Amino acid sequence: MTERDEGVSTLAKQGSITFVGNVVNGALGFAIVMLMTRFVSPSVYGLFVLATSVILFMQVFANLGLPLAIDYFVPQYLEEGEYGKAKGVVVQVTATVLVTASIVALALAVGSRFVGNFFEEPAMQVALLFLSITIPMLAIYNVLLTSYYSIKKLQYRVIMRDLVRPIVRFTVTAALLLAGFGLLGIIAGYVVGLFVAITVGAAIFTYRAWDIVSAELELVAPKPLLTYAVPLAMTSVVFVLMGHVDYFVLGFFLESDDVGIYRVGYMLGSGLMIIFNSLSPVFKPLIAESRDDLELVEQRFRVMARWIAGITLPITIVLSLGASSYLAVLYTPQYAEASAVVVLLASAFLINVTFGGPDGSLLQGLGYSRIVFGNTLALFGINFLGSAALVPIFGIEGAAIGSAVALLLVAALTLGELYYLEGIHPFTADFAKIVVAGVPATVAGVPVVYLLETDLLVVVVLPIAVIGAYLATLVATDAFTEADAQMAAEFSPTIQRVLSTGLFSR
Repeated sequence: MTERDEGVSTLAKQGSITFVGNVVNGALGFAIVMLMTRFVSPSVYGLFVLATSVILFMQVFANLGLPLAIDYFVPQYLEEGEYGKAKGVVVQVTATVLVTASIVALALAVGSRFVGNFFEEPAMQVALLFLSITIPMLAIYNVLLTSYYSIKKLQYRVIMRDLVRPIVRFTVTAALLLAGFGLLGIIAGYVVGLFVAITVGAAIFTYRAWDIVSAELELVAPKPLLTYAVPLAMTSVVFVLMGHVDYFVLGFFLESDDVGIYRVGYMLGSGLMIIFNSLSPVFKPLIAESRDDLELVEQRFRVMARWIAGITLPITIVLSLGASSYLAVLYTPQYAEASAVVVLLASAFLINVTFGGPDGSLLQGLGYSRIVFGNTLALFGINFLGSAALVPIFGIEGAAIGSAVALLLVAALTLGELYYLEGIHPFTADFAKIVVAGVPATVAGVPVVYLLETDLLVVVVLPIAVIGAYLATLVATDAFTEADAQMAAEFSPTIQRVLSTGLFSR
C-alpha cells in the first residue's frame, strides 16, 4: 500500500468545490449564450464575440502576467510563515497591474475606430469604447482569482466567479434585452456583472484572508517576480491570442454571423475543460510546494491525469456523437452548422487537458515558465497558420482543424518535455483501463444517434447510454485504485466505501 498523500485529498476537496462552481458557471454561461442567440442575430452576437476577444487579448498586456506570480510565490511564503512577504507580493502585483491596465485601456479607447475598420465592423468602435473600462477591472479580477488559488480556498473563487458574476450578468442582460437594448444590453450585462463580482470578491478576501491582509507589509524583491512572470506574461499573450485567433481569422475572412456560429461550437467543444479547470487552480500550488520531491510530483500528476481523463472521456464521446442534436436543442437549428467544430475540438481538448492542460500548469508549478512560453508560442503559431490557411477553403471547420492540430501537437510536446526534464509521465496500467473503457461506451452510443428520430430524445438518452456503458466497463476491469478511494472520500463517503471494497480496489 502506498503512503497516503494528503495533497490528493486537498486536490479532491478543493477540486470538488471548483467543479460545482464550474458546473453552475457553465450552466449560467450556456444560459446567457442561449438568451443572446434568441434575442439578437448571429451577426450581432458575433460582433460582441469579436469585441470581447479584443478586450481579453489586450488585458493580457495590461497585467504583464504578474497575477500568475501570486499563486507561485505566496504558497511558498505562507509555508514558511512569512505572511508579510505574502502580502507584499499581492500588493505589489495589484499596484502594478492597475497602472498598466489603465494605460492599455486608454490606448484601446483611442484606437477603437482603427480596430473597427480593420474588421470592417464600424459598430465595434462603440462596443470597444464601452468595454475598454473592463481592462483594469479584469486585471483586479485576475489578482483576486490567483490570490484565492494561493491560499487554496477556492470556495471564495466559486462565490465571486461562478455565482455572483454570471447571475448578475444574466439578470442584467435579460432585463436589457427584454427592454430592446440589443448589443448595448449585452455589453452592459458584461460590465455590471464584472464590477459586482470584483466588489464582492474583494470584500470576501479581506475578511477571509485576514492573516495576510493584517500582516505588516514586507515588500519583496521585484526581480524574482518579474523573472517568473514575464515569460508567463508572454505566454498569456500568446495563449489568449490563441484562444481568440480563430475569431480574428474568421472575422477577417468571413462574416460576423460565422464568428457567432463558430463561437457556439467552440464553447460546446471546450466545455470539456470543466474538469481540468476544477483541479488546475489547486494543482499548481500543490506541485509548487512539493517540486523538490519528484516521486510525489509524479504521483500527483498521475492521479490528476486519470481523473481528468476518466471524467472527460465519456463527455467527449457524448458531445462527439450528438453534436448536431445538442447544438439544435440548446441553441437554434441554424447553429447545428457547427457540429464538426464540436467533434474536432472536443477530441483535441480531451488529449490536451489530460496531459497538463493548455496553460501548462504542471510545468508552471515546477518553475519552467520559459518552457511554458515556448509551448504556448508553438500552440499559437500552429493554430494561426493552420486557421489562416484553412478558413478560406473550409470555412469554420478550417478554424477548428487548425486549433485541434495545435492542441494535439503541444500535448505531445509537453509530455516529451516532462519526461526529458524530470523523467515523469502519466502512463500506467490503471490509466490504460480508463482509455479502453471508452470503446464500449462509444459502441453503446452509436445506435442512439442513428435510431432515435428527434434531437431531444438523442440529447436525453445518449448520455445515459454512454456513461452507463463506461461505468460498467470500469467496474468490470477493476479500474479503481486506493488513490481513487481517497479522492472519492472528499466527494462522498458512500462512494469511498464502494471503491474501497475488495471487488473494486487493489
